Amino acid sequence: MYGTTLTLRMIWLTTALLVLGGIGGLLAQALHLPMPFMLGSLASAAAAVALFQHGTLRDYRFPLKFRTLFIGLIGVMIGTQVRPDMINELGGVAISLAALSVFVALAHAGNYQIFRRLGGYSKATAYFAGTPGGLMESLVMGERAGADLALLTAQQFLRIIIVITVLPTALSLWLGHPVGSAAGITTGAAAPVPLLGLGLIVLAALAGLGIAGLIRLPAGQITGPLLLSAAITLTGAVDLHLPFWLIAVAQVVVGVSLGLRFTGMSAAMLRRSLGMSLVSGGWMLLLGAGFALALAQVTGLPFLHLLISYAPGGVTEMSVIALGLAMNPALVSLHHVVRILLTVGFMSLAEKGMKLDAE
Repeated sequence: MYGTTLTLRMIWLTTALLVLGGIGGLLAQALHLPMPFMLGSLASAAAAVALFQHGTLRDYRFPLKFRTLFIGLIGVMIGTQVRPDMINELGGVAISLAALSVFVALAHAGNYQIFRRLGGYSKATAYFAGTPGGLMESLVMGERAGADLALLTAQQFLRIIIVITVLPTALSLWLGHPVGSAAGITTGAAAPVPLLGLGLIVLAALAGLGIAGLIRLPAGQITGPLLLSAAITLTGAVDLHLPFWLIAVAQVVVGVSLGLRFTGMSAAMLRRSLGMSLVSGGWMLLLGAGFALALAQVTGLPFLHLLISYAPGGVTEMSVIALGLAMNPALVSLHHVVRILLTVGFMSLAEKGMKLDAE
C-alpha cells in the first residue's frame, strides 16, 4: 500500500512539474526568449524547487528512465539530420576534434586556478569542479579524492545550466533576433506524423538505447539512438521525422530535470557557486570562441557550428541548441562526446598519477 502511494505521488508530481514546465516554455515563447521550451521549463522547475523543496517536493526525484527515453528521442532527431554530403567535411572535422584535446587541457587548467585562487576550494574540489565535462565521472572520482561533494555537485550542474542559458541569449543579442523556436525556427516535421511513424520513432529510440547499453557507448543515452537513426536515414529505407510538438516536449522534460537539480542547495551555497560558475563559464566560453574563430579559418567549418561544438554544456543540451538553431547537430554531438571522453581520460590519468589532498 505504501509503495503504491509513493508511486502515485511520483506520477502526480512528475505530471504537475511537466505541465508547469510546459507553461513556462509557452510563456518564454510568447516573450520571444531564446530556446523557450528548454529554458522556460528549467526556470519553472527551479522556481518550484525554491518554493517547495522542503514541503511538497521533499524526497522527490525525477524519474531517470523517463528522462532517458526523451533524450533518446532527441538522439533520433539528430540522427535524421545526418546527410551523405557530410563526408566532404571530414577533413575539417578531424582537425577540430584533434584541437579539442588542447581546449580541454587549457579549460581545465584555467578552471583549476579560478576555483583554487578565487574560490579558495581545496585542491581536490578545485580540480574536479573544473573539469569541462564528464559530470558523473567527476563526482565519483572527486568523492574518492576527498573533494567537497556538495560543492562539486553544485559547480558541475551549474556549469551546464550557465552555458545553456548564456550561450543562446548571447547569440540572440549578437544576431539581433531570438534563436531557436522563439525565432520561428522549427526542426520538426511540418506535416502531421502518423501514429505508425511515431511508433517507429519510439522504437528507434528504445532500440538505440538498448544497443548503447550492450556495447557501453559513451553518452549512450543520446549516441545510441543517434547512430541507429543515422544508419536508418542513410539507407533511405525509412523516413523518420519527429513532429515539432514532440521535440518541444523533449525539451521540456530535459529542462524540468535540470531545474530540479537545484534541490538541496542552500541560498549561501547557490550564491557562492553561481558566482564561481559565471567566472568559470565565461572563461570556457571565451576560450571556446577563440578556438572556433581560429578553426573556422583553418577548416572552413562555420564559426557558429564550432562555437556550439566547443561550448562546455552537456551533450544533450548542446545538441538541442544546435537543433533549435538549424545547425548541424551531428557535428555538435560528435564534438561533445569526444570532449567528454578526453576529459574523463585526463581525469583517470590524474587519479592514477597524482594524489590531490582535501586540505
